[in-house]
Amino acid sequence: MNKQVYNPYLPSFEYIPDGEPYVFDDRLYIYGSHDRFKGTTYCENDYVCWSAPVNDLSDWKYEGVIYKKSAHPEDNIHKRTCLYAPDVVQGADGRYYMYYSMSGSSIMSVAVCDTPAGVYKYYGDVVDRDGKPVGYFAGDYIQFDPSIFIDDNGRIYLYSGFAPMADKDKEGRRQLGCHVSELEPDMLTVKHGPKLLISKDWKKEEGAAYFEAPSMRKINGRYFLVYSAKVTGLFYYYSDFPDRDFVFGGRIHSTSDVGINGHSVDFPAYPLGNIHGGIVCINGQYYIFDHRHTNHSSYSRQGVAEPIFFDENGMIAQVEATSCGLNGGALEGKGIYPAYIACNLFYEKEVTEEERLACITQDIADVDDVEAFIGIHTEVANAPVGYIHNIGDRCIIGYKYFEVNEPIKNITLTLRGHADGILTIALAENADASTNVGDILLEMNTDSWQNVVVPTNVPCGKTALFLKYSGKGTFDMLKFELR
Repeated sequence: MNKQVYNPYLPSFEYIPDGEPYVFDDRLYIYGSHDRFKGTTYCENDYVCWSAPVNDLSDWKYEGVIYKKSAHPEDNIHKRTCLYAPDVVQGADGRYYMYYSMSGSSIMSVAVCDTPAGVYKYYGDVVDRDGKPVGYFAGDYIQFDPSIFIDDNGRIYLYSGFAPMADKDKEGRRQLGCHVSELEPDMLTVKHGPKLLISKDWKKEEGAAYFEAPSMRKINGRYFLVYSAKVTGLFYYYSDFPDRDFVFGGRIHSTSDVGINGHSVDFPAYPLGNIHGGIVCINGQYYIFDHRHTNHSSYSRQGVAEPIFFDENGMIAQVEATSCGLNGGALEGKGIYPAYIACNLFYEKEVTEEERLACITQDIADVDDVEAFIGIHTEVANAPVGYIHNIGDRCIIGYKYFEVNEPIKNITLTLRGHADGILTIALAENADASTNVGDILLEMNTDSWQNVVVPTNVPCGKTALFLKYSGKGTFDMLKFELR
């Protein structure tokens, strides 16, 4: 790659959750919903697309707005509110079909384009054989969070489903789990189904019950259905068939590391929130795409990704959240890094919820014109607008991983704030005398960014770096330099 790539993999001012990754013509495309920084609900912005060549996942290109809310028709059935999570597939005719639902809608709509990232046009709604919109009437399964999949034999399957506690919504539509429909070649008409595929009553005891966000892939002849289990992570079921006999596989990823490294819903390694993502293979390596929450909000989510691995039985093991993601390995143990690439951000267990003030945020408003913004801020990677805000007593910030070829003798932190305490740097989140590699008395009283040098002794090898603050007041961190 021309340069390193971090998590989140897009610029810090871009908020694209629910990412579905696909490779078309040697480019990786990310399709997702589009949050607004400091928005008041989910997915307030129009759909945009970013892409990168498969041989350089650091070289992201902004493709522009591909579908606007205004392109969706408005009448008694259709409402123009917010565009929820989409999915895309290339049809037999070579065109690209994007399936989506609007907030407040219970039906599935489709837009079409001749290219992967051109301007999509409204094509129609998913309907039954009588032409009635599926999901609209009492007794129907609610259509929500689409996953569109075309099998090797050309058969077309649409997966969908929302599963809150209530079995029905106020209109009598069913919310029982994930369901599947087979579509006709027109990409709109249901040929068979919908039928329930994964019940929300399964796996409740593990905290792995289906909630939303299905995503289907076929890998080595086996069908893998990734889904969201509310705040506990992305899980999967698998089968030898696309429309039946699915078996529970396990958890693939949690941006909060729930399920690994001693973390749980009660003790997450990063603020909890909803999740949504999918799998893609790039040059023989599989990745899981997901998103994380920022700004103490459910409405400012950023895309992250991690490589995943299959065991000898074809099962996927859970991978931890890291700062390096798509980098193809650990980050270099030298140079300047933006603070917002922290993969862990949490507090000691004794700290109350009200005291957990730290978050990743930005000072500027939401970016409406990304092309103009990139043109003005040409050094976005070196002068990021994202930073960690309100770091307080017993806060722990983690970065994983760095490949250190020469011992790191000092780390320069760019900070601002009003704080009086000890800042410790360690090689593990459970810092003790054996893992501490440096500390400094932090006495700050400034609203301007200033550099603070921490003498360290970070040995060679692959390592994580954790920062822990103990003291009074709070401060912000913009970036750090490893020397």
